[in-house]
Amino acid sequence: MISPATMKPKIAVFLLALGTWCMSYAQEFPVRVKVLSYNLYAGKLASLEELAAFIREQDPDVVALQEVDCRTRRNDTPRQHGKDFITELGFRTGLLAAYGKTIPHAGGYYGIGILSKYPMASVERIYLPMIENGKEQRAVLVADVEFREGRYFTFACTHLDHTDTKERQMQVEKLNGILSAKPYPVIVAGDFNATPDAGEISEGMKAWKKVCRMEATFPSDAPEYQIDYIFCRPQEKWNAIEATTHRIRLSDHLPVSAVVELKK
Repeated sequence: MISPATMKPKIAVFLLALGTWCMSYAQEFPVRVKVLSYNLYAGKLASLEELAAFIREQDPDVVALQEVDCRTRRNDTPRQHGKDFITELGFRTGLLAAYGKTIPHAGGYYGIGILSKYPMASVERIYLPMIENGKEQRAVLVADVEFREGRYFTFACTHLDHTDTKERQMQVEKLNGILSAKPYPVIVAGDFNATPDAGEISEGMKAWKKVCRMEATFPSDAPEYQIDYIFCRPQEKWNAIEATTHRIRLSDHLPVSAVVELKK
């Protein structure tokens, strides 16, 4: 039988350890995350050095990139021939990189990419549905980002179809199915090719918190349509702190960024 005199020191040690753990846990939250999303237009208007310099200047935690080439030889982008965009941008920004091919193109690949300041515990590219006679395969690239030891949020990058609203609605439905099944809080960003009043946004994304500015992002020389977004889910887990639509012409899209806060 353990005597009361023996129990007291053990209880004190336990309570001290519990208090230290609780303080450590409380200090981890809230966590601020800076998100950047940019359709690169396959490097037709800017070099990778210029694009990397812009990304570096923003100092994001995670970046969603669309129209990302890998070893292509496009007739209208001779200075980008043979380049692996995501690897080079990762090197030039000091960020970790992941790539999701969507289609073979111009002797190489075309797709979407993620850059992250933090390790990515898992990365998966998932194709999105196409209608019959659809123009181009689209996908979502999903990464579980370890922002603290053993703590994660899910970050997803996508680029939806540019021709058909019914196809985009199917793609958003699939996107919701994939991301709602994730066990961690989720951020999704990218080029949705749909304006805020389109069904795929107004209805398809209504469960999400819009954390980007609600203003036009395309075309970059005279913005008329908002088609680039950043969303978070579940809504109660995230606070929107600030958002920016960047007035810079390195692409035919304007990049968008947001600082969000992940609550305990």
